[in-house]
Amino acid sequence: MGLEDGGKPHYLGHRQRLRQRFREGGPDALPDYELLELVLFRALARQDTKPLAKRLVDTFGSFAEVVNAPEERLAQVKGVGDAVVTELKLVQAAALRTVRGEIRDRPALSSWQTVLDYCRAAMAFETREQFRILFLDKRNHLIADEVQQEGTVDHTPVYVREVVKRALELSATALIMVHNHPSGDPTPSRADVEMTRRIVESAKDLGIVVHDHVIVARQGHASLRELGLM
Repeated sequence: MGLEDGGKPHYLGHRQRLRQRFREGGPDALPDYELLELVLFRALARQDTKPLAKRLVDTFGSFAEVVNAPEERLAQVKGVGDAVVTELKLVQAAALRTVRGEIRDRPALSSWQTVLDYCRAAMAFETREQFRILFLDKRNHLIADEVQQEGTVDHTPVYVREVVKRALELSATALIMVHNHPSGDPTPSRADVEMTRRIVESAKDLGIVVHDHVIVARQGHASLRELGLM
């Protein structure tokens, strides 16, 4: 363990300087690995967190991908134990809850970027496909946010009847469909487009509007409405 003048471990001075840079410049003043260092301070109170922070970014690619990585994959990285996994998952949960709170407080269509941010935070880094629905009332406020199905790495079964049935149970008058592409590419497939059109037609007959079907992935998102595919 390296010591600074005065016999203190070298990382204590580094931690103080890093905290000061964060307070003065905010998160944008720090690269991903240094922001991770801050997160890891509590989990690794008596050691230098820089090597592990760099190792995590090298393994997963970015701060966002580290905190969203599955627990079993995190545990495979040298130096990651239960305390580190807990801190990383706490950051993930806090970010998700913050964005979810924002979309609950405002009409979805007037805060569309927030909806997209939430969907990406919730699903973009999942290793299996998920099909999620945001159910809305007549003023486009969120009634419920539910994962309807979970599938494999490249397929999720979606049942039109179940989607419409659930909307009726919740007295929803509109919905936004979301699913993820674990491959990282959000480009809609032919099956995505066909399934969307079937749900739009069935929902329309019952007075339910489908505002959009959004596909999220690590490389961005795709809106079927913006692409003219629904």
